[in-house]
Amino acid sequence: MDQTSLLQTQGSDNSASGEFEPARILANIVAETAQHFETEVCSVYLLEPDRTHLILAATVGLRQDCVGHLRMALHEGLVGIVAQKMQPLIIKNAASHPRFKYFPEAGEERFESFLGVPISSRGMLQGILVLQTTEHREFSQDDAEKLVSVAAEVNDTVSRARSLDQFIAPSQQRLWSVAGNLWWSWQHEGTQVFRDLSPVRWRELDHNPSGVLSELPLVELQERASQLVLHSRINHVYHRLQEYLKSGQTWGATNCGILKARPVAYFSAEFGIHESLPIYSGGLGVLAGDHIKSASDLGVPLIGIGLFYTQGYFRQRIDENGWQQEAYIDVNSQQLPMTPAIGKDGHPVTVSVDTRNGSIRAKVWTLKVGRCTLLLLDSDVEGNAQEDRELTARLYHGDNRIRIRQELVLGVGGVRALHAMGIDPGVLHLNEGHSAFAALEMTRFLMNEYGLDFDEASRTVAHQTAFTTHTPVPAGHDRFTADLVYEHISPLSDSMGIPFEQILSMGRVDPDNGFEEFCMTVLALKMSRRANAVSSLHGHVSRRMWACLWPERNDLEVPIGHITNGVHVPSWLAPQMHQLFDRHLGVGWPTRSSHPEVWERIKDVDDGELWETHLILKSRLIDFVRRRTQVADEKRDPSSKKMAGTNGKSSAYNWLLSPDALTIGFARRFATYKRANLFLRDFERILDLVSNPQRPVQFVFAGKAHPRDEPGKHVLRQIIDLAKTPEFSGRIAFIEDYDINVGRHLVQGVDVWLNNPRRPLEASGTSGQKVVLNGGLNLSILDGWWAEAYDGTNGFAIGRGQAHASDEAMDHLDSESLYEVLSQQVIPMYYDRDGQGLPRRWISFMKNAIASLGWRFNADRMVMDYVRHCYLPAAGGVSSSMPIS
Repeated sequence: MDQTSLLQTQGSDNSASGEFEPARILANIVAETAQHFETEVCSVYLLEPDRTHLILAATVGLRQDCVGHLRMALHEGLVGIVAQKMQPLIIKNAASHPRFKYFPEAGEERFESFLGVPISSRGMLQGILVLQTTEHREFSQDDAEKLVSVAAEVNDTVSRARSLDQFIAPSQQRLWSVAGNLWWSWQHEGTQVFRDLSPVRWRELDHNPSGVLSELPLVELQERASQLVLHSRINHVYHRLQEYLKSGQTWGATNCGILKARPVAYFSAEFGIHESLPIYSGGLGVLAGDHIKSASDLGVPLIGIGLFYTQGYFRQRIDENGWQQEAYIDVNSQQLPMTPAIGKDGHPVTVSVDTRNGSIRAKVWTLKVGRCTLLLLDSDVEGNAQEDRELTARLYHGDNRIRIRQELVLGVGGVRALHAMGIDPGVLHLNEGHSAFAALEMTRFLMNEYGLDFDEASRTVAHQTAFTTHTPVPAGHDRFTADLVYEHISPLSDSMGIPFEQILSMGRVDPDNGFEEFCMTVLALKMSRRANAVSSLHGHVSRRMWACLWPERNDLEVPIGHITNGVHVPSWLAPQMHQLFDRHLGVGWPTRSSHPEVWERIKDVDDGELWETHLILKSRLIDFVRRRTQVADEKRDPSSKKMAGTNGKSSAYNWLLSPDALTIGFARRFATYKRANLFLRDFERILDLVSNPQRPVQFVFAGKAHPRDEPGKHVLRQIIDLAKTPEFSGRIAFIEDYDINVGRHLVQGVDVWLNNPRRPLEASGTSGQKVVLNGGLNLSILDGWWAEAYDGTNGFAIGRGQAHASDEAMDHLDSESLYEVLSQQVIPMYYDRDGQGLPRRWISFMKNAIASLGWRFNADRMVMDYVRHCYLPAAGGVSSSMPIS
C-alpha cells in the first residue's frame, strides 16, 4: 500500500472542495490499512483536548455507532499501554492479557490478536492506530514497522483535526446517537431524517436506522446531508433526544419516587416495539412494546425483560395455490442498537439456569427504549448444547419441551440477569403466564440471601408481583406434564430445600390431583397478589375461568381485576394527523393525552380539514397495498414483472382498490374464533354490497395463521381465493407478512375497522383503538375494549352483546347483524354527502370517537393505572390504604 499517495489523493480532494474533512480522510485510511494488512479491524483513537482520554475517531470492524462515543482513559486497556509507553505493542491473544479491557459497546468480543502503534508529533502523543484480527495471529516486527510508517503519514491529518476539534463528523455522530435509542421509533421527525438519507435501503431494511447508517459510507452520508439540507434537522432531532432523556419534569418523577431505587421489572415473552426488531408475533408483544414506550414517556422507572429471537417470528408468503408458507430469516444483530449488558463486576452478563440434564447459559443484550431499558436473553452462546443454542431462535415455535425451556430462561434467567447487573426490582410484572418462573426464582433469591423460609419468602414475592392475563381461550394457557416440570424446575426446588411436589402443586388447580398438568397461569395467579385482565368483560370471563382457585368465593369475589389496554399514541398516530392535532389540541398535547379535555377540542376542527386529512391517509394506504401486492406477485411469478408496465411502476395495479370506495380493514391473527370469513356466510348479500356502483365497498385483509393452525390457514386461503374471483377482483386485497409496518398503514388509512370475534373470546383487541386516533370508525362485536367503549355515536356495533350456547347459531346471528349494520347504517352514512361533498354525519362520528375514546384507550392512561393500582402498592409506596370489612 502506498500510504503517501492515499493522503495526497485526499489532500487534492480537500483543496478542490475548499473543505477539510478529517472524518472522511480517517475513514478511508482505516479502510485502506485494514485491506493492506488483511485484518478485520483497523481503528484510529485520537487524544482528546484534555489529554487524559482517547476517543474512537474512525474504524473498520468495530460498531460504527461507537465512533465519537467510545472513550477510554489513557491508562485503560491495551490501547492505554501503547499510549503510556509510546511504543508499538503486539499481542497474540489479547483477551488473556492482564491489561485487556472489554468495551462491550464496540462489539469486539470476537477479536483476538492486537497490534497498536502511537501517532505522535514532535514526540507528543496524538493518538493510537490499532489492528485486530478474529484469528490468533503473530504480527511481526516488520508489520509493526509498516504500521508505524502509516501512523507517521496519518499524523498531519490527525494534528490538524485535533487543533480544529474536527476529528468526528458531527452529523454522523449525532445520527448514531439517535439510532442507538429506540426513542426514534415513535418520533416522526427522526424516522423521516433516516428515510431521506437512503429511501430505498430504508424500506428494504425494515426502516432500521442502524442498518442504513452501517451501510452508508461517510462520504455519501455527508453528501446526502448537504444535498438535502439535513444538518439542521439532524441537530434538531439529536437535541430533542437529549432534552427528553435529561428532563426531570415527568409524571413519574412526581408519582413514582419509590420506584427510582427499585424499578419495575416487566417480563414478557415478546416485545413489539418496531418492525426492525422482530421479536414479536402480534397483540401481546405490541401491547408490551406500547407499555414500555409509555412508561418511558411518563418517566416510570421500568426495565423490560424478554428473549432475543435470532430468527424472530416467521415471515409469511402466500404460494401460487393460496396457502400460507413460513420462512425464518436470521436477524442481523450487528444492525440492531443492542450492546451486551454489563454486570456489577464490569464484565458482560451471562446467566446460567440448571436443569436435570445440564445447564442452559444465556448472554444478555441491552437496548435503550427512551428513558427505559430492555434486556433480552440470548441462548446462542458457546458452551450450550446445540439444541440450547437454538432455543431462543424462534418465537412460539416448537414443542412443549422447547416452550418450557424458553420460559425457564425468561423467568429464572431474567431475574438472575437483573441481580447480576445490580438491579433489585421493587415490582415484578408478569405479562402473561410465560414468565411465571420469575416469581419462583425471586423466592429462591430471598431464601438464600436473607435466610427466609419458603412460606415467608413466597408471601413477600407474591406481595410485590403483579400478573396480567390476556387469554380468555383455555387452550392459550401453557400447560406442562409433571416429568417436563421435574426436568426443568426440580433443581430450583432443590436449591430452596423444599420437595419438588410442593412446586408442582403450585401449578395445579387441585394441588392433590396427580393427573392434572402444571399450568403457568395457575402458578402466576398463586404467586401474585395483584392480578388483572385487560378489559372489563375480560375481567368477568377471567374470574369465572379461574374461580376454581378460590372455591370458597363467588365469581364476583375472585381477586382478578381489570386494567383495559391502551395504545401508545405517538407510535400509531399518522404524521398528517399529528400535525392536525398540533394545530388544534394545544401546545404539549401529547404529554396530556390521557386528559379528556385535551381531546374535546377535536370537535372544533373544521369538518373539511379533518376529512381531507383522512382522505390523504386513505390514498397513502391504497398506494401501499398496490405496491406490496405487486412485489408479492413478482416474487411468486417473476415473469409478472414484465407485465407491470414501464419501470415496474405500481400504476399497473391501479385496478386494485379505489380511493372513492368505502374501505374496510381487517388485520389480526387468523385464528378461527376471530372469524375473518364471517362476512362470507351469505355470498350473494356481500356481493351485492361490494359491487354496488353507486356505493361500492372494498376490503383490505392482513394476518398470519399460526404455523400449526391448519383451520386458521384454511380461513386465510378462503380470503385469498375470494380475492381472485372475477366478482371480487380489485375489491378485496390481502397484504402478505403482517407486521407492525403493515398494521401502521392499515390503522391509519381505513374508513372502518372490522372486528368480529366470537364473544367473549377477544380479551381486549387494541388494533381498533389505533384506528380511532387516525379518524377511522370501528365496526365490532361488543367484546373486549369495544364493549366498554361503544356509545352509539362513536362507531358501530355488531349484535347486542349476547353469546349463544351454539357457535353455529352465534355465527349466524352475528353475520345477519353484520349485513344489517353495513347495509342500513355504515354504507348509507358514509355516502350521505352535502353540497360540499362532505359526509357530515360520518365526520361527526369520527369526532365523537376521537373525543370519547382517545384519552381512555391510550397507553399513558393504562400505565398510570398500573402504577396506581399495582406498582405502588406492590412496592410499598402507597401513603394510605384501608381494608374492606
